[in-house]
Amino acid sequence: MIINTSRLQEFYRKLMAEENLSHEEALRIYDALHEEALAVGAISSENIWDGFEIDLRIARAMQGLKRARKVDKTHSRKAGRR
Repeated sequence: MIINTSRLQEFYRKLMAEENLSHEEALRIYDALHEEALAVGAISSENIWDGFEIDLRIARAMQGLKRARKVDKTHSRKAGRR
């Protein structure tokens, strides 16, 4: 968990200021990392989507929980004022 978000934001600001990658350089780095992942067997065209449906279900469930919490907070505030 990130506790000091201001320090993290400052880190990202400095990182963006210091890194001057062009789009082409960034794509070359991405391609190299992708090729390395394929070479070591971390990913393959066969397993790239494995578990995606489960991740999608979890994301939808978590989004539903966030909405439910917002509704609960709204109702609890109104109930507390009466």
